[in-house]
Amino acid sequence: MFTTRPEILGTFGVVTSTHWLATASGMAMLEKGGNAFDACAAAAFVLQVVEPHLVGPAGDMPAVFYSAETKKVETLCAQGPAPQAATIAAYKALGLDMIPGSGLLATVVPGAFGGWMTLLRDHGRLKLREVLEPAIGYFENGHPMLPRVSDSIRELTDLFTGEWPTSGAVYLPGGNVPEARKLFANKAAAATYRRILDEAEAAGSDRQEQIQAAYDSWYKGFVAEAMDRFCRTQEVMDSSGRRNKGLLTAQDMANYKPTYETPTSVTYHDWEVFKIGPWGQGPAFLQTLKILEGIDLAGMGPASPDFVHHVVEAMKLAFADREAYYGDPDFVTVPLATLLSEDYAAGRRGLIGEQASLELRPGIVPGYEAQVAHALKALGAIAQPTQGGASVGEPTMASMVAAGRKGDTVHIDVIDKWGNMIAATPSGGWLQSSPVIPELGFPLNSRAQMFWLEEGLPASLAPGKRPRTTLTPTIAFENGRPRLAFGTPGGDQQEQWQLGLFLRRVHHGLNLQEAIDLPLFHTQHFPSSFYPRTSRPGHLMIEESIGAAALAELERRGHRLERAPAWTVGRLTAAETGDDGLLRAAATPRLMQAYAAGR
Repeated sequence: MFTTRPEILGTFGVVTSTHWLATASGMAMLEKGGNAFDACAAAAFVLQVVEPHLVGPAGDMPAVFYSAETKKVETLCAQGPAPQAATIAAYKALGLDMIPGSGLLATVVPGAFGGWMTLLRDHGRLKLREVLEPAIGYFENGHPMLPRVSDSIRELTDLFTGEWPTSGAVYLPGGNVPEARKLFANKAAAATYRRILDEAEAAGSDRQEQIQAAYDSWYKGFVAEAMDRFCRTQEVMDSSGRRNKGLLTAQDMANYKPTYETPTSVTYHDWEVFKIGPWGQGPAFLQTLKILEGIDLAGMGPASPDFVHHVVEAMKLAFADREAYYGDPDFVTVPLATLLSEDYAAGRRGLIGEQASLELRPGIVPGYEAQVAHALKALGAIAQPTQGGASVGEPTMASMVAAGRKGDTVHIDVIDKWGNMIAATPSGGWLQSSPVIPELGFPLNSRAQMFWLEEGLPASLAPGKRPRTTLTPTIAFENGRPRLAFGTPGGDQQEQWQLGLFLRRVHHGLNLQEAIDLPLFHTQHFPSSFYPRTSRPGHLMIEESIGAAALAELERRGHRLERAPAWTVGRLTAAETGDDGLLRAAATPRLMQAYAAGR
């Protein structure tokens, strides 16, 4: 089968990410003697530089990884929680019934930096300077700006000049929109990371002590102080159409700590698939697999109407359960064992018919009847607020096809020669989320928009609670052996595009690049996780390269099609290790920036 680029093959190591400079920087860590965890962190810091419309230093990050040393798969949760002052009553007192999609009120504790430091301290091999130097160099000396970043800044020019002048000072140098494919520098962000590095090295020569000192600079030092001061003293325009101060404090920062967790997993034929817990949407992927396990996908073509129909209908059922049940398990009881069970999946599978469903149909777990009814009532009462002067939500695939901010999040997969494997999906703190903090050179995140301001729901806001994130990397074993690391940006679409990749790899024997290159699809049938939480019952976006006959058949089955131009849906990357000793990697050609490398 023709592919847009070769599936990468090697034995030394493979790195794949959503930008070629991040991939190259990750490979550089492997060449220095670093492992997959050093490489992943270095790539992530570079992505903050080169894709600032998709991720920033003050964002969040979940990772799923396999350590060749411990022989365990673990989840690293670097999703920061809500500030202690972030109560439903506090937002209601401001006249809000939904957390804005941008601005300071949407901020949770920035967890990503702590997550990367924790991973490096506990599992890495290289000194902090080696890992941070590529990103600092690009911040300080400039990197070639992506056309999509330039376009995003152009659309935000009025906001940056009228309401968020600190962002304008960074992203509109000399009052002008930076030119695409020309060098662009962010010296304030470079200075922040240099100061962190200086303070780390002043702590001594020990690698772990330096990393801990860097962690402390962020959460207990000058970075936390600058964030606290900005939230206390600045009133900024957000998507409510009003100016508001923030709730994040230095104490919230000091109290934060990333956590290692046992991943959530299911078996699927000869595979075991590992995801984050129900504080994210990862279990929706696993639920969909269990529903599909009793359907003969192998007997359907990998780009056939039958395949698309059954996968989409199964996803609608799993995502309906996401709305009814998922939330931070430290605060709510999620009946995950039931939701992932064979019996429950069989009952859900029976709801899939020949015609596309137009209903949101969560299942009923005994004892949760009132909760499901409450969730359906809340979802049915969603208002559609008037958007204010600030950009909103996470930039998602819908805006990649239409005019607007073209992007979503970022993703990285790495496998090294020792057998370490990691999939990570950093996000948040993008340039359109919040004004730049001038002393730091970057903005805060807007992840709190995923909470509900309705009491009694699994994802209702509470101080110290994690928002139900959409970020969801994946590790998969085949016949008990580590095999795949994969993921994608894309908000609510992340699980959906990953399912297409995984199912085509498992059932149709496609290599990673072949599976990524085939036409992709997703639905917005269920409520969006992002402000203003719209839904489109029966919706199916699909690349028109699937063919006229397939499109006509899907339409006949009742899917409300949104035809996307070829090569416009999804940003998948994936890496694989084989029993033959070969490492493999692939990256999407869509958007012409993701790249895989290896040797």
